[in-house]
Amino acid sequence: MPLARRKRSAINIWPGFVDALATVLMVMLFVLMVFVSAQFFLGHALSGSEQAKQKLTHELAALADQLTMTKQANSDLLTSLNNADRQKLTMEEEVSQVRLELSRLSQALSLSEQQVTDQKVQLDQMGAKLNRALSNQVEELKRYRSEFFGRLQQVLGNRPGIRIEGDRFVFQSELLFDTGSAELGEDGLAQVRQLAVTMADLHKDIPTNLKWVLRVDGHTDKRPISTGKYRSNWELSTARALTVVRTLIAYGIPPDRLAATGFGEFQPLDKTDSDAAWARNRRIELRLDQL
Repeated sequence: MPLARRKRSAINIWPGFVDALATVLMVMLFVLMVFVSAQFFLGHALSGSEQAKQKLTHELAALADQLTMTKQANSDLLTSLNNADRQKLTMEEEVSQVRLELSRLSQALSLSEQQVTDQKVQLDQMGAKLNRALSNQVEELKRYRSEFFGRLQQVLGNRPGIRIEGDRFVFQSELLFDTGSAELGEDGLAQVRQLAVTMADLHKDIPTNLKWVLRVDGHTDKRPISTGKYRSNWELSTARALTVVRTLIAYGIPPDRLAATGFGEFQPLDKTDSDAAWARNRRIELRLDQL
């Protein structure tokens, strides 16, 4: 009986143990399943967190870059504003300097205009005085010219070929020179000697402050000339004027009061073609001019 009782007791424990073991196994499986699930969800959560973290990191980096760019832009703006302020100040200084210079120039211009006005008044006054003086000298020279011509007319007499035309005393060339020649003949030399004496007497009476010169002009007719000595009428007329001047100097007339000019055939008194016109154009003119 006891043995049978023990056998029944052993048999009754094992199913319970198995049940307990199964229960434990089920618990362990449940716990393992929960752990795995938790691990899965935790991993998934962690994975999402990592992505969020990375996203957040990228956004923070972008914000940092933007902040850096904003700071740089702000710094550049401040630098530009400072430069603009300094430049504005420099332009204001330049404008002030320009205004000051313009003021100085305006004052100088006003002074110059006043000086110009004063000088113009002085020049006008001097010009008026000079014009009056020149007018007086011209009138005075006219008087001496008239006196000179009057004396010459008295000394030389009313000979044909000697005449007064306006402000000129005219000798016909034939009275002084042979045809085609610039050498004075005996009669021509006498005429020039009388001219020198009259000129010397008048020279004593003319005031020293009156600047004058006796101009001797040679003229020919338009008929061409070609000799071994003179190749043109221009050369002949000039040579004749120089001969008269040299003769006057030889008789005591100062050289600085004499001038010789040759006009050839280019200043005719009569432009017609006739012997009378040609004779009238061949001449030596004396003219008392003012220097």
